[in-house]
Formats: sequence, structure tokens, C-alpha cells
Amino acid sequence: MLPRKLIIFDYSGTLSLESTLFGRPGYLMKQLKESGLMDLGVTSPSISWEQIVNPTWVEGSTTQVGYKKVMEDRISAILYQNMSIVSCVKISDAASLFVDSYLSHSRIDGRWQPVLDKLNRHPSVRAIIATDHYAEATGYILQFLKELHVQAASAKVAMAAPGSTSVIVANSADLGFHKDNLRFWEILKNGLNMGGVRHVLLIDDFGCNEQKGNSYSAPEKVEQRKRDTVRLLLEVFSAEVEAIPFIIEDNKNEKAFSDLITNTSAIIDRYLATPDDG
Repeated sequence: MLPRKLIIFDYSGTLSLESTLFGRPGYLMKQLKESGLMDLGVTSPSISWEQIVNPTWVEGSTTQVGYKKVMEDRISAILYQNMSIVSCVKISDAASLFVDSYLSHSRIDGRWQPVLDKLNRHPSVRAIIATDHYAEATGYILQFLKELHVQAASAKVAMAAPGSTSVIVANSADLGFHKDNLRFWEILKNGLNMGGVRHVLLIDDFGCNEQKGNSYSAPEKVEQRKRDTVRLLLEVFSAEVEAIPFIIEDNKNEKAFSDLITNTSAIIDRYLATPDDG
């Protein structure tokens, strides 16, 4: 059965709050020290964001180069001119430890499991986890879904078998475009045979819940990203689009986060119950 409804989940800040907490200054400092990056000159969160992450974001999140490699190259370029003093291997090892720790701390919250499992078993609905992320993230997200017993596939694998009812992981690094680019959605629509979609439900924090040191979470970028994404979905699918902002006012309040998941789950249930012949 071709999908008539599409549900799109954002990843960081929506399905995974843990990934956003990794960037808190105190925790980030701990990770910089334990990975060895601090010994190499990445001595503060501001250096990490402003000199390492932000300048390499586009390359890291729209190519297969990967977070480890762009971080390694950036550190080598800006912090070390004489590579005889600090070996490339030492920089590579520190970058790898840091990235593996970051992605390991990006698990999907278990309270989403019943929702994702239900969508797996709903033949008229296509569920996509759409994320602007590094290449390494796809494998981690698929493993996290497997641990929750949720059948899932990467977008590339799913496009080779578009009839599957698996939850699809669509990573910008795999598709070559960010979510605010028309091509991201066109590739998914055509590759997953979703020309019949008539209703789209978008669940996204639009970057608002991201680490505050990250330029990605700047308020003006958040609002622009929301407008752009809704506009693109309307243009690509010619369908009814409903955006549900998943905004956490206080990410230190565990009950607030739990209640937000519960409320969003109820919205999804109503969405699934609505006739899809429109």
C-alpha cells in the first residue's frame, strides 16, 4: 500500500534530548579533557564551537567525510603548524574518542518506543527520522532503534526497497543536502515512492533545543528553519502540512520532557485516526 500519510521526526532535541545535553559547558569540558582534545589546545567550549564545529558544519553534515575527519583536519590546520611536535595519530585518536562519546550519548529516549513501533505496523503511514547530522550518525541511530526493537533502515537502503514499512533514517550527510533544501525532500519523495502522500505531520524542535553554544540554535535560524521546512514540504508534496513544535522550555525538568512526549504521542494517535482519503 502506498503511503497516504507522512510523519517526520527530527532527531537531536526531539527523539534524542540526551544529544543536546552533551553540549552543556560543564559536560563538554569533561569530554574535551577525557578525549585528549584539551591537551591538544581545544581548552574551552567556545574554542570547540567557534573554531572547530561551526566552521566545519556544512562539510561535515552534507558529505561522507564524517565528523572525525573534519575535526581532525580542522585541529591540524588551526592549532598545529608543526606536525612533528604533535603527531597526526594523536589528533586522530582524540577526535575519534570525542566523536564516539558524543554519538554514544545521543540515544533515542525510550518513551518514544511505543509510538515508533506503532508506526512500523501502520501500512498507510511512512515514518521518517530526518536529521541534519554527520555521516557516522546514521549507523548509531539505526543501532539505537534496533535496541528499541523498532524496524528501521537508512534512506539509501529503503530507496532500494520502497515498499518497506520500516522507519526511515534520512541523514543530510547521506543525501548531500540539509533539510532546508528542496533536494533533500525531493530525493526522499521520489526514492521512497511517496507521490501519493496527502497529509504530513512534522514533529521538530527546529534546532531550538540544541546546545546554546551552537550557532545552529540561534533564535533567528530556528524560526527561519521552521518556515523554510514547512514551505518546502508544501511545495514538494502538495499536501496538507501540520507542524508540531517540540519545544522544551526547561530541559532540566524531566517531567516537562515526559509530558511533552505524552502530548505529542496523543497528537500522533489522532493523526493516525483521521481518514487519509483527503
